[in-house]
Amino acid sequence: MCFLDATSVKRPSLGPVPPPRKKSSPKSELTEELKQEIREAFELFDTDASGHIEVKELKVAMRALGFEPKKEEIKRMITEVDKDGTGKISFSDFLTVMTQKMAEKDSKEEILKAFRLFDDDETGKISFRNLKRVAKELGENLTDEELQEMIEEADRDGDGEVNQGEFLRIMKKTSLY
Repeated sequence: MCFLDATSVKRPSLGPVPPPRKKSSPKSELTEELKQEIREAFELFDTDASGHIEVKELKVAMRALGFEPKKEEIKRMITEVDKDGTGKISFSDFLTVMTQKMAEKDSKEEILKAFRLFDDDETGKISFRNLKRVAKELGENLTDEELQEMIEEADRDGDGEVNQGEFLRIMKKTSLY
């Protein structure tokens, strides 16, 4: 069982929630303005205008774009983009990495928007009552037992409610976003 599809919940103050974006080729989703921003960050480190940056500068270039990548994440990205082990990354590869990162960021923001729809009492957690209200608004005929099972599946810390971290985890696990 997984959390209800919160994308169709209607609330008077917010209006309908837009459906999640369809997965399409990431490059097509970037605006020209964003591509230019990524190019500028890349060019800051491409000091010899060779069209490549050193892999060791990937982290700094990503930080220039507002990301805080962890060491393991950087290592994984380098393995993906520097397959031949040259120690250099092309703009095309950098654009691919950044497009992926920006899509992940968008996905997280969409999930957190859905979380806020459930958390109408703004406690920072989704209670059984919150979940029951959303189920009713969506016209879902779920028993109290089924709703409780949903809470229990997502609730990692055992407090009987679902916090943002738990909600993010269960939504990513179910691949709804």
